[in-house]
Amino acid sequence: MEYYNRVSDRQIQMLLEAMGAVLIEGPKWTGKTTTAEQYAKSVIKLQDPDMRENYMALAASRPSMLLHGETPRLIDEWQDLPVLWDAVRTMVDNRQAVGQFILTGSNSVKKEQIHHSGTGRIARMRMLPMSLWESHESNGSISLKQLFDSPQMDIEAVSQLTIEQLIYAACRGGWPAAVITSNHQAALAIAHQYVQSVCDTDISTIDDVQRNSKLTKLILRSYARNISTLAKTTIMLQDVVASDKIECSRTTYDEYVDALERLFVINDIDAWCPAIRSRTALRSGAKRAFCDPSIAVALLGLTPEAMQMQFKTFGFIFEQLCIRDLKAYTIDLYSDVSYYNDRYGLEADVVLHLGDGRYALIECKLGSSEIEDGAAHLVKLQELIREHNRTEKQMPIREPDLLIVLTGGMYGYRRKDGVYVIPIGCLKD
Repeated sequence: MEYYNRVSDRQIQMLLEAMGAVLIEGPKWTGKTTTAEQYAKSVIKLQDPDMRENYMALAASRPSMLLHGETPRLIDEWQDLPVLWDAVRTMVDNRQAVGQFILTGSNSVKKEQIHHSGTGRIARMRMLPMSLWESHESNGSISLKQLFDSPQMDIEAVSQLTIEQLIYAACRGGWPAAVITSNHQAALAIAHQYVQSVCDTDISTIDDVQRNSKLTKLILRSYARNISTLAKTTIMLQDVVASDKIECSRTTYDEYVDALERLFVINDIDAWCPAIRSRTALRSGAKRAFCDPSIAVALLGLTPEAMQMQFKTFGFIFEQLCIRDLKAYTIDLYSDVSYYNDRYGLEADVVLHLGDGRYALIECKLGSSEIEDGAAHLVKLQELIREHNRTEKQMPIREPDLLIVLTGGMYGYRRKDGVYVIPIGCLKD
């Protein structure tokens, strides 16, 4: 089977040359194992049913025995035997060599299950479903990294993605199994199967706590109905309880959400709160988000055909797709995302922060008719930051390095006001 190159490939290779071990974590079905196997010289898969009992018995007495093999040695789904974390850390210390182990994990392990953080020995990186560039749907004519390095450069680009193709890509999602199949119905089924697996199995097996599959789906469905919004937890809890007259306390709701976050299904986005407004003027709640837009589509029971008739809904889904791709394209720049929103209606859908302090203010606008409003928001927000710096010289805020309107349209260019208009079908790392 053809291997689709991932943006994370360079990051894995670099980390293996810098650290004793690398942990690749993220949602299941995102290709972590397949990618890791491109670099591993030996492999142990802890979920292999033929070997699982043997692995568990050996881990109980001599976990280090499982680590012997040609390096880098891949330990797939390491969280099934958390004791291996400390064994890997110890082996790295003993060998004093880089590139010894690759660990993959589809859920995060609670801190109390391990004795050492792994700091200085085990590097961590997050892997998401495939971006449009990785799935060969974006033509990659605009490099996000080049824009950050040359923020005044002119661009001219044309996306070949039609709105129908973009809708299909969002509904299908970036799951590798969905991307590689030519059967559209089979591809669309992957997200539905993912949701079912999370609700029926993963929500309970993550920490051996039996949880209700029906309640899990109701919580996820409430998230889907409120995707890309600042819906409060109290409102979402009411939505869950009212939707099927099911009992759910705030404590129970929070426990389920915590489990879904540790499965990397839910990826809520925090607010960016610079000191350009009073604290009371800023929205600071979490923006609701999934790791992939197809999860929301599956939970809402929508098809690409139905989505074409619901452009307002697709606008929220489109934002999720943009965030997924932005994270993928800046994985080796140690990026993070937030949002800006105040009670005066000024917003930036995404604030993309790089590890070196640079950042971009981004609006996600599906249609060309919305570009003007999106650009106006970004320019106004930039001016607020400049005004703050003129009046508060002792506590300046870094000005944004880029202003970007991401669109579902065809043409990419730089406006006279400095705002970049970029079709998502042209973007790459």
